[in-house]
Amino acid sequence: MNNLNLAPLYPEIFLVVATSVILLIDMFLSDARRNLTYLLSLGALAVCAALTLVDFNHGATQYTFGNMFVSDPMSNLLKLFSYLAVGLTLIYSRQYTTDRNMVTVNTGGEFYVLALFSLVGQMVMLSANNFLIIYLGLELMSLSLYALVALRRDHTASTEAAMKYFILGALASGFLLYGISMLYGATGSLDLAEVARITASGTVNRMVLVFGVVFVVAGLAFKLGAAPFHMWVPDVYQGAPTSVTLLLGGAPKLAAFAICMRLLVEGLWTLAVDWQQMLTVMAVVSMAIGNITAIAQTNLKRMLAYSTISQMGFMLLGLLSGVYAGSDANAAANAYSSSMFYAITYVLTTLGTFGVIMLLSRAGFEADNLDDFKGLNQRSPWFAAVMMVLLLSLAGVPPMMGFYAKLAVLQSVVSAGMLWLAIVAVLFSLVGAYYYLRIIKLMYFDDATDTNRIVANGDMRIALSLNGAAVVVLGLLPGPLMAACGAAILRTLAS
Repeated sequence: MNNLNLAPLYPEIFLVVATSVILLIDMFLSDARRNLTYLLSLGALAVCAALTLVDFNHGATQYTFGNMFVSDPMSNLLKLFSYLAVGLTLIYSRQYTTDRNMVTVNTGGEFYVLALFSLVGQMVMLSANNFLIIYLGLELMSLSLYALVALRRDHTASTEAAMKYFILGALASGFLLYGISMLYGATGSLDLAEVARITASGTVNRMVLVFGVVFVVAGLAFKLGAAPFHMWVPDVYQGAPTSVTLLLGGAPKLAAFAICMRLLVEGLWTLAVDWQQMLTVMAVVSMAIGNITAIAQTNLKRMLAYSTISQMGFMLLGLLSGVYAGSDANAAANAYSSSMFYAITYVLTTLGTFGVIMLLSRAGFEADNLDDFKGLNQRSPWFAAVMMVLLLSLAGVPPMMGFYAKLAVLQSVVSAGMLWLAIVAVLFSLVGAYYYLRIIKLMYFDDATDTNRIVANGDMRIALSLNGAAVVVLGLLPGPLMAACGAAILRTLAS
């Protein structure tokens, strides 16, 4: 084990250097040539994906910097989907940001640069094997996102959303940091493996450990947007520019899943009897508040925010199932991999739904109300079909990807002996299906209030079409991705 080996850090090092170079180049670009920043950003993501793919195919677990940073199958697989999520977000946002003067000579290419820096933070979180590194990655991601939410300086709603996000995000970071400090005080270590070993020995003050776990779980719940720590999600999703909302609701959810695995499953598994009760309450409350409140929403972004809250509750069920599986390593790995598959499914589907919202938006008009989707089939049968596929996936209707994701989680819950929790999840999923199907009804059975022709750039048309097709294909053939998630989890936990 070579702790001075920089090979596991090649994707992070490259992206930091590339983003800095892109920032310097962008300083000398005119508005007419701002497209170069966009192309360079996509190119940087492609190179990172190639570097990470090499590590993923190698399948080995590598540590560096005193075991503080790890490159393992789980982190590499999630990084690949994070690159995809950010890349699709940049493609979907291209026309949207141009129409709203978010990439002009006054703001430059800050949108692209901050998006890439937030991705660097997510990559650090995905590979962190130390409490301090987790926190540093989290703050790098969060600070970039705070700035992105406030990027439209002359937009009152965006400024208000940025203030709410910053204040509540700082509170969440404080909770997490305070919990980490208590765990460090009790164990004398910030290394996840060492903390797990010391807590398993039973030689430390359990009361301090329990308080530390409570604050850590509360901080994680804020970042996930899980109830009852969800109050920032609807306001920030609605107030932020839609391109930034997608940056908030896409790839960061993969990083949040990863730090839940790192902190709770790898570092604090000996305290599972304490944190599993908190996760159970958060999962049920998130599904209840998210699905029931979403029904009353008329703003689509706000409705999708409450949908996110309910989806995060569902994802937590997989983590819970792994704990209840006990000493059965394969059952636990199946549960964690179902949760990982669910997170990937959520991100892919969310990318497409917000992509359609940005497609329908234009200069001076945000297509974020339900009525804006009336008669979409009359205006563009193809994009109406894509949106329908994505909504059916979110609702968990077969044969879409979301159906298999929900089924995998429910199977792990039932296998863990929590039949009552599976029944609750199914009931709330039925409630949630209503507000997704309502949008499909508006698109296909209501008359259009806007008859303007929908114009999509070639890259956006292709990306949205592939996004929708992927949701169908991965629903019909989920085996390879599910197997990749299962193998990644097994190899990561065994290392």
